[in-house]
Amino acid sequence: MEDSSRPVLYATVFSDYICPFCFIGDLRLEHLRDHYDLKINWRLVEIHPETPATGMPVARLGYDAARWQQMMASLGRLAKEEGVSLAGHDFTTNSRRALLLAEAAKDEGSELFYRLHRRLFEAFFVDDLNIGEETVLTGLAAECGLPREVVQRAWSDDRYAGRLRQHLAAAAQYQVRATPTVFFGEQQRLDGALPPEAFLAAARAGHADQQRAGR
Repeated sequence: MEDSSRPVLYATVFSDYICPFCFIGDLRLEHLRDHYDLKINWRLVEIHPETPATGMPVARLGYDAARWQQMMASLGRLAKEEGVSLAGHDFTTNSRRALLLAEAAKDEGSELFYRLHRRLFEAFFVDDLNIGEETVLTGLAAECGLPREVVQRAWSDDRYAGRLRQHLAAAAQYQVRATPTVFFGEQQRLDGALPPEAFLAAARAGHADQQRAGR
């Protein structure tokens, strides 16, 4: 249901639950709901398909040590700005099962989807849980009220894997090179967890584009 007290704003977001900057970007998108009735098309993409679900040290991702330290220092500042306390995170995991679960949750309505969506980010980055493991994901799904049959369908029905393939193809089409990448309409694009004022400026420009297009 649309909120008539705020103008509708359409967005497309390329994101992954194991991407720390996607977590920050998600929090910054939430601030926009104070200004807009935000309608997001979540394009969930697996950024490290080579990673085992059992997890592995982040050092094995191949980042230069100095670059990694710089990224983590930046992440710490961003998290502090959002009032989030991140766990001492030194491992990564395979996100495919989490992404499939989120895709299945979409079919159960926005309330259940967003409950799971936010919990997946928090579980990985705040609670330091391995969201690549089936038992962890099953527990999180139950915690969020997602029916057991939906969980089973997420990992057995190929339509959800098909959606991930579509998202990956869309990422290639729009030359998405990093996550998060946010589009407001076709023209307004944000790459990364930029400052809140950048999100708001792009949202305003995107809404103006919508109005000119008659949406």
